[in-house]
Amino acid sequence: MSQFKLHPEFLRQKERQEALLAAQNRKTDFYNGIYDRWENPVLTRDHVPLEWRYDLNPAANPCFMERLGVNAVMNAGAIYLNGKYCLVVRVEGNDRKSFFAVAESDSPVEGFRFREKPILLPDTCPQETNVYDMRLTQHEDGWIYGVFCSERKDDSVNDLSAAVAAAGIVRTRDLDTWERLPNLVTLRSPQQRNVALLPEFVDGQYAFCTRPMDDFIETGSGGGIGFGLCRDITHPVIDEEIITSPRRYHTITEAKNGEGATPIKTERGWLHIAHGVRNTAAGLRYVLYVFVTDLREPWKVVAEPSGFLLAPRGWERVGDVSNVVFTNGAIVDSGGAVYIYYAASDTRLHVASTTVDKLLDFAFHTPADPLRSRDCVTQRCQLIDNNLEYLSKL
Repeated sequence: MSQFKLHPEFLRQKERQEALLAAQNRKTDFYNGIYDRWENPVLTRDHVPLEWRYDLNPAANPCFMERLGVNAVMNAGAIYLNGKYCLVVRVEGNDRKSFFAVAESDSPVEGFRFREKPILLPDTCPQETNVYDMRLTQHEDGWIYGVFCSERKDDSVNDLSAAVAAAGIVRTRDLDTWERLPNLVTLRSPQQRNVALLPEFVDGQYAFCTRPMDDFIETGSGGGIGFGLCRDITHPVIDEEIITSPRRYHTITEAKNGEGATPIKTERGWLHIAHGVRNTAAGLRYVLYVFVTDLREPWKVVAEPSGFLLAPRGWERVGDVSNVVFTNGAIVDSGGAVYIYYAASDTRLHVASTTVDKLLDFAFHTPADPLRSRDCVTQRCQLIDNNLEYLSKL
């Protein structure tokens, strides 16, 4: 008889987890004609393998306690690779440190399982304290790039909460072996977050969507989502950033905005699913919005519909950072279906499904924001008048 045994509580928790992993997801009854929401989160802390959290040896852990707890599973880069829907997820431990892990499934909406171990990034930045929110890009140069936030303490001020954010870059071919490249340098912006790499060269250069910032939290003079070119990805320097989607007063982007998922190439332009932030009496509110830029000149916006695409609803508003939805990953399948992976309140990962055609219809045929209440009423009255006229002809 073997001296090695498993704690009975492990067997109970394993059974519960397998039931969670096998659960079928269903569309909710939410309707706006643009996308479908799915009932269950695709990933939560409860999906994280037990062997990542517990010491399974009863002699060392007789009460079967969590030794390295997980607080949240959220913001995921996304890619379809080798017949699998793959998510590079931000996992946050109870110690507040985040790390990356790959979860994959045959289905875009359920059954995601983590690979055996989380990603151990090459340790090339000794001052780096935290990493999170990786955007994945299958680039035409043959590499898969991951661009993420690399955070370190700001030693220039006597404030333990002060930090410096940079865009870290890694590349891989299989999501198993990762090569660390130097952090992105933007000569006119002291800090960067929410940076994404386009999948194609622009004028023979690597093209980045950026978010220039003066400070870790406040954007300062940063005017919105930027665009810049870099000649050499192994020595990534952007000389000039052009603002594409600016922040605007009394809109969903008033406080700040940033690139979301890696832009999607369509026949009508680069489709961006970004996030916008405004301040409220209850704190910051994050929503997702859409805009489209020109294929040949990706710094030029050709469509930006009014308002948000997706905002937190119901229990999505509850979590560590309430009233927040955030995305840094979407997958387009061969039939044009789009799966947007979005985190709710920095706690769990959800999915919404739509199509490229629907998103383009939304982007190009939804009126732009006229920026004044009276003009918004005029806009809405015009819609009503058009509908009354149409109904009168039935």
